[in-house]
Amino acid sequence: CLQWLLPVLLIPKPLNPALWFSHSMFMGFYLLSFLLERKPCTICALVFLAALFLICYSCWGNCFLYHCTGSQLPESAHDPNIVGT
Repeated sequence: CLQWLLPVLLIPKPLNPALWFSHSMFMGFYLLSFLLERKPCTICALVFLAALFLICYSCWGNCFLYHCTGSQLPESAHDPNIVGT
């Protein structure tokens, strides 16, 4: 059951700050619907929640729940040559 949960942690947040709320809402609804529909085992759910907590607590920048205030955007976020950001 972790094969559908762990890749969610690897999806990067968008570089545009205006899209962070939409991204976090989508990810939250995806996880909620997944947990309600598939009903993963307790161990898988606890492993996923522990991984989510560690990623968000350490502020590595990939937490979809919120943006850490101390973390900076990548250098490519300010590059006007990148199309689609």
